[in-house]
Amino acid sequence: MNWTVSIKSKARKSLDRFPKKDYLAISAGIKALEANPFIGDVEKMKGEESHKLRIGNYRIMFDLNFREKILYVYEIKRRTTTTYRKR
Repeated sequence: MNWTVSIKSKARKSLDRFPKKDYLAISAGIKALEANPFIGDVEKMKGEESHKLRIGNYRIMFDLNFREKILYVYEIKRRTTTTYRKR
C-alpha cells in the first residue's frame, strides 16, 4: 500500500522556485517516497523524529504518520551550513 504525500505550503513554495532540472529531480524523489519512504538516501534526523531525503545538493525533510500512512513534506532546502538548524 502506498503512502499519501502531503506537501506543506512552505515546501511547495520552495519547490516552485527551484530551476526546472532540480524541480524535476526533487519531484521524482517525492514520488518515490510514496511507494516506500525508507528506500534511497533517507536518514532519520539527529535529535528529531523527522527524516530527510538527499537529492544532490537538496534535502527533503519530512515526518511520517505510521498509523494513517501519511508522509508530510514540511521543508525542501538546498544544502548549506544552516540547513539543519532547528525549525
